[in-house]
Amino acid sequence: MSEPAAYWHPFAAMAAVEGAEFVITRAEDVWLWDDAGRRYLDGTASLWCVNVGHGRPEIIDAVTAQMRRLATYQTFGDVANEPALALARRLAALAPVSGGKVFLVNGGGDAIDTAAKIAREYFVRTGAPERTVLISREHAYHGTYGFGTTLAGIPANRLAGPLVPDAARVPYDDADALEAELARLGPERVAAFFAEPVIGAGGVLPPPPGYLERVRQICTRHGVLFIADSVICGFGRLGDWFGLDRFGVVPDLIVFAKGVTSGYLPLAGVVADERVAAPFWEPGAAPFRHGATYSGHPTACAAALANLDLLERDGLLGRAAVLEGSLHQALRTVADHPLVAEVRGGTGVLGAVALEPQRLRTEPDLPARIARAARERGVLVRPTATAVAVSPPLTLADDHLDLLAEALGAALDAAR
Repeated sequence: MSEPAAYWHPFAAMAAVEGAEFVITRAEDVWLWDDAGRRYLDGTASLWCVNVGHGRPEIIDAVTAQMRRLATYQTFGDVANEPALALARRLAALAPVSGGKVFLVNGGGDAIDTAAKIAREYFVRTGAPERTVLISREHAYHGTYGFGTTLAGIPANRLAGPLVPDAARVPYDDADALEAELARLGPERVAAFFAEPVIGAGGVLPPPPGYLERVRQICTRHGVLFIADSVICGFGRLGDWFGLDRFGVVPDLIVFAKGVTSGYLPLAGVVADERVAAPFWEPGAAPFRHGATYSGHPTACAAALANLDLLERDGLLGRAAVLEGSLHQALRTVADHPLVAEVRGGTGVLGAVALEPQRLRTEPDLPARIARAARERGVLVRPTATAVAVSPPLTLADDHLDLLAEALGAALDAAR
């Protein structure tokens, strides 16, 4: 009899997983190998994050060198380390905000909580403590911490909540709905509006033309902070550093994670515009009582700096601008399949095959079954509630797209 499993997997029905784990043992560029030696195309870049591909020696060497000098140390109070200071300067220079200030944390959900607390405390420090309401969009995914669970636009992810009071949601594609919700709540009560440039885990939903520009204007008019959740969209996924340039939108706060290190080590953070940061930085201001033991972790920051070097040196932001069209074209080869309702993509190196709603009503496990069938054909894709999603490394080549399309088509056939 085998030994009982001890590892509790995220987002897993453990009774089905126990004893049936898919064990990955090594990786190189866009490829993964399991414990039986079989090779797979990583069509997901783990979870939307391994932008520069797996096994890059430049990041490995940078991490090793940093660990030999200073592996870890906290950054509370006046304590700092060279990689954290250098990374903050670099991210502030790359971000589309003025005089950016960078608060470093551990992961995307952690960064969402940080941004929410900054937003609320900003208004406390500027004489408007009644501004506490946080607005998000339907289908949004903002992690699974306290604020992120509350803000979630995916209903199943809110089963443990609501955890935080004073939160509201609006349709993901209707700027007028945000205006109406502000009128209903009273804009003088609203602190911030959260938006992913492209909704990722909620089904890969690009914004309608002009949507982000319009909601930015609405937030500005009502004094509401606009928070861009660029956790999935940043560092080349949409062809620029934070996934915002193509929309011409300048937020008040930017949340980032994932692609900042290409997932090699956990790291995330918030970039604040100088106007938002000012009440926290002025002489005599009280400390912002927030942070984690690993905030500004020197080894994680060294990984991020090496990763940013690779994105620049290898022209991967520009590669994204080319790859987004060919990826969408590859996905469209299954558009006429009877299980397919819609193929989404063309805005960044991510896409989704949305499944037929009637089949989903009777077979809610359909996305997972299709993802498993694609895995059996040597390609990893990501099941969501209503679709299967792809977000490959930015190093993906054209011949890899053929394999991706073939595996998806065969997986859909197997699930009919």
